[in-house]
Amino acid sequence: MYLRARESVVLNYNPFMVFNADSKVDYNNQLIRATNMTVSALRFLKTLRANILEPEVFHLNPAKSDTQTFKKFIRFVPSSLSWYGAYMVNAYPLDMSQYFRLFNSTRLPKINRDELFTDESERHLLVIRNGNFYIFDVIDIDGNIMKPSEIQAHLKFILSENSPVPAFPLAYLTSENRDTWARLRQELLDNGNKEALRKVDSAIFCLCLDDFPIKDFNHLSHTMLHGDGTNRWYDKSFNLILAKDGTAAINFEHSWGDGVAVLRFQNEVFKDSTQSPAITPQSQPAAVDSASSVQKLNFKLNDSLKEGITKAKQKFDATVKTLTVEAHQFERGGKDLLKKHKVSPDAVAQLAFQMAFLQQYGQTVATYESCSTAAFKHGRTETIRPASIYTKACSEAIVRKSSKHSAAELRQMIAECSKYHNQLTKEAAMGQGFDRHLYGLRCLAESTGSPLPDFYQDQAYAQINYNILSTSTLSSSAVSMGGFGPVVPDGFGVAYGVHDSWIGCNVSGYLARNVQEFVQCVHKSLNDIFNVLEGEQVN
Repeated sequence: MYLRARESVVLNYNPFMVFNADSKVDYNNQLIRATNMTVSALRFLKTLRANILEPEVFHLNPAKSDTQTFKKFIRFVPSSLSWYGAYMVNAYPLDMSQYFRLFNSTRLPKINRDELFTDESERHLLVIRNGNFYIFDVIDIDGNIMKPSEIQAHLKFILSENSPVPAFPLAYLTSENRDTWARLRQELLDNGNKEALRKVDSAIFCLCLDDFPIKDFNHLSHTMLHGDGTNRWYDKSFNLILAKDGTAAINFEHSWGDGVAVLRFQNEVFKDSTQSPAITPQSQPAAVDSASSVQKLNFKLNDSLKEGITKAKQKFDATVKTLTVEAHQFERGGKDLLKKHKVSPDAVAQLAFQMAFLQQYGQTVATYESCSTAAFKHGRTETIRPASIYTKACSEAIVRKSSKHSAAELRQMIAECSKYHNQLTKEAAMGQGFDRHLYGLRCLAESTGSPLPDFYQDQAYAQINYNILSTSTLSSSAVSMGGFGPVVPDGFGVAYGVHDSWIGCNVSGYLARNVQEFVQCVHKSLNDIFNVLEGEQVN
């Protein structure tokens, strides 16, 4: 699905997730944090490749299964039986087959369908600063992580390098239509850039060092979602981005994996870099010859490639100009309060989006919420369909005619929404959704070359797959916020998180929609829901 898509990966597919700041303020210095996060990422890579990374497990009863005693016990059970031991205590191991693509990987543009490329033998890091590309080894010949003080020295050298932004920044090409980029990439290869591109593609990951601090939440979203197009390699499995003030985030390419794998990586990197940092603010960089260890990549560009970059830049600038992003925090309550009222926190957030859209535009539209199916081997995602007859009835009751219903009736309607949403979530997670099933059948039909069955040409099928509200939630103590672009020109991209005592959302949209007004409507809707639950008057 992802690799065949021809649209730009920027805004259409690549999401971002922002790390929380280090609680020790002086560790948020750009050089210190970049060094510590790089070393922590390499520690994760080593642990993963040694097959000793703790398995990802979904604990339905953490008190029993998420304990040292159980972990010690299960370690000695033969693998053919260990799943049974886990099953007995309601612990479900999740698929981790995506993880290997985190490192040394990139998406290569090809005509009609892209390819994923991985080369685990390479030992260098790619660093982009001011649109210039640098590489240096971070793992030695014996497979050990280089000394943190050497990594620090090389990054310091790159940060003090004063090369201006190139006249034709190559990175723009990764934001192009995939077929256009595929043709231009072939031209790059034919023009003597094979070795330089190979270094970019096979680098362990891409570290982006920006030269400006973050001003506010919305500036943060724009910077991490798309930036200015010169300082990212959007095809890389992930870009680790550090602003001048040490604000850090990950922007990741979506075809190889989902948020669950990236979030696990972010959690581990955050924990390790804050609890066991490789260097301190007092650490001195090693006295090494960075000028010879750090290689600056130079690309040979002919007129046609220069024209390709110029067009890509124009297209990129024109598109991001039309995007609005608005972050909002609802502070009246979160998970704790909602659970006290015996309603699902996720269901309440989704109900608020339905009510907000109804209030703003007077209708109910196709809505998408992604759900991980990692409980299955090679599981990716399934769709939860949050817009239902229950949310429609409840939204209309509260938004349009709340006075006609008693408080008890409205509470009952919210409870029904919650119950049905929980059912849909369980079905999706257990592979009982309909979206992927129908998509798979469609792919099969297309592969036979026979005409598509009438069902797929039905208006209703087209409408339910035109997701005006595209939503996704992830919560973690390592991540402060995330975001992604709308999936259709007149849609909203809604990233949200229900925390213990507050609810946060980060909404994106193009010119066809008023993002600020939608966010205000979400705030009002959440207030109305809380009023109903707490027995107060709905405004």
